[in-house]
Amino acid sequence: MNSKARVRAAIARQPVDHVPLGFYVVDHDIIEKVIGRPTLVRNKVEIKLALAAGRRDEVAESFKKDTVEFYRKIDCADIILPKEAAFLPPRDYEPERLKNLGDDKYEDGKGRIWQAARDANDIMCIHDPSPKRQYSIEDFEKPLPVRPPDQSIFEAVDYLCAELGQDRYVTAMPPFSPMIRLGDFEEAMMRYALEPELMHAALRRQTMLQNQLDQYYFRPGMTGAHLSQDMAGSNGPFISPAMFRDICFPYMKQRVAHVRKFTDQINLHNCGNNIPLMNMFIEAGIDCYQSLQTTAGMEVGKLKQMFGDRMCFWGGASVELLVSGTADEVRKDIREAMSRGAPGGGFILGPSHSIAFGTKYGNFMAMLDEYLRLRDKRW
Repeated sequence: MNSKARVRAAIARQPVDHVPLGFYVVDHDIIEKVIGRPTLVRNKVEIKLALAAGRRDEVAESFKKDTVEFYRKIDCADIILPKEAAFLPPRDYEPERLKNLGDDKYEDGKGRIWQAARDANDIMCIHDPSPKRQYSIEDFEKPLPVRPPDQSIFEAVDYLCAELGQDRYVTAMPPFSPMIRLGDFEEAMMRYALEPELMHAALRRQTMLQNQLDQYYFRPGMTGAHLSQDMAGSNGPFISPAMFRDICFPYMKQRVAHVRKFTDQINLHNCGNNIPLMNMFIEAGIDCYQSLQTTAGMEVGKLKQMFGDRMCFWGGASVELLVSGTADEVRKDIREAMSRGAPGGGFILGPSHSIAFGTKYGNFMAMLDEYLRLRDKRW
């Protein structure tokens, strides 16, 4: 089996020659250690500054070459999401110039202040003078024109597919937001309880828009689709399961059905404790669930016991141990994940979220080494 066939079989819960491996995304510090040089890939601060300075082509080249080199050098990831070789601004984009205010603070043309947090690999808006938006049902009943995206935004993704898509399972990542948020998190969640008709109107239009965009996000060389939205925290879903079924589920089901016109396998990334929603994910048509947040009770053995006859699971390795643990602890964690996830098939090994910024290089290599030692074992 090559990687593509192996992942297809695992997602279909069919026999595989060995357990597949994949990551949701890998941050720049680990990529730099593997390829032996600095990269802009997943370097959130430097990407924003480079694009603001008009260095789009430099960003594109780093996304393309460094991502492919990383995956070729580790040479054991079977499934690849195009999150490192990410979408780009169009080639003729107008840079959003930033004024350096000192102390790693920047001001954009709209008066927003951005603070770079390099030790967290992030750059955040800390001041936005824009007036708070008000929403009404009428806002979402107005036609929203759908313009085909400029094809140059897919430059890095298309390069990744051309270089690796023949043998690896490279997924599409079409837009997906059946739990749309209007306003900041707290007010957005309150609207589901207080303004359900507004949320239905917003989701109807959002679903129609995303359905029309799907055709552009499935690129040559892609296999399967990966949908991504967080719908829960560590203690459970952001809204009640009953409210989710009434307001969000119909649009989730519509999106999954439309995406299935382009592919026969659909994965879902969704952090938090989603056990109360899992049957709805299966009912909507999700084939594989990724992001098994063990700290939220999403342990792979438990999930397989509850839902493994209807869904593949991708994860099992603790991101917390990769960042803060020892190599021995990581190895033990991989052994436990494989012993709990591999029996009966329908399992892809990966971290509980991502290869996050701050992951120890020794721990990352210990994870790969332990996986390679165990992947051919008959469980």
